Amino acid sequence: MTDQGKIDREGARPASLFERADAAFGLGPANAANTLPPVPPVPASLRRTPAPVPEPVAPVPQVVAAPAAATASTPAPEAPRAVAFSGPCVSIDRDHLRDGGLLVPEDPVTGLLEEFRILKRELLADARASHSALARRILVCSPHAGEGKTYCATNLAIALAGERDLEVLLVDADVVRPSVTERFGIDAEQGLMDALADPAIRPESLVIATDIDGLFVLPAGTASSRDSEYLASARTGAVLDRLTQCAPNRILIFDTPPALAASPAAELAQHVGQALLVVRADETSRAALEDAQHLLSACADIKLLLNATRYNTSGRRFGTYGTRGK
Repeated sequence: MTDQGKIDREGARPASLFERADAAFGLGPANAANTLPPVPPVPASLRRTPAPVPEPVAPVPQVVAAPAAATASTPAPEAPRAVAFSGPCVSIDRDHLRDGGLLVPEDPVTGLLEEFRILKRELLADARASHSALARRILVCSPHAGEGKTYCATNLAIALAGERDLEVLLVDADVVRPSVTERFGIDAEQGLMDALADPAIRPESLVIATDIDGLFVLPAGTASSRDSEYLASARTGAVLDRLTQCAPNRILIFDTPPALAASPAAELAQHVGQALLVVRADETSRAALEDAQHLLSACADIKLLLNATRYNTSGRRFGTYGTRGK
């Protein structure tokens, strides 16, 4: 008898792999309880409405600015320049200088010139070392009258003017007894005090040019009872700054009244970088020298010039050495 279970029916579909696995391991519906419980549905109140999908936006065409038309370039600001002296020009009588015992640029070299050459070298060295306009302002003063301050200031200015590419302005700041213009034989009415009293006056317009190359003179000007107040005002600093700014080759020499006789020297000491205190040998006392030095203490660099000496412990004496070609 034939076992019908072992005979495949003709045309019957063979069992699949999953069916055979179910028959072997029991993974059918009978074991559905062993599977994970179904996930409960999300309540409607907690459901989020899907955000609408934004419609595509057409790209905005980029506008490219056309290059601007070429414009004229803005000129760079000019560097500040030194104020040029614009006063009158006068000729100096050389015989008048000789009669006053002053240096004459065209004359042969003398011992007096050599002495002032040594003096100017020290003053110029300090002025150039500091690189400041203040050090190019030099005050010449003395404790008392009659000690030779104007004589020394005038000769120093003439000696300095002999330097190449150097402008020297000799300022007569002795408003009590002005004498610089007299020593040069110059007639002038307005000067320093007029520029200080009237802000509308440009100080450079009052500066007198001379026929001595590089030498200029600013007279004292019109005196008044308020000269000391004018010198103590802020206008003094503005005037001096105007005369020296952007002018590294310009030296200002101030001839002031005696320090122990009037106040202008002490006032101007605040506006200079060097002071030359002239004392007369065998006449100026030590006390007077110390008092004058104290009054000029606003200037940090005070030098001493001994005038009218007759004896020199070193034995050095300047004189003529010889003139080439003679």
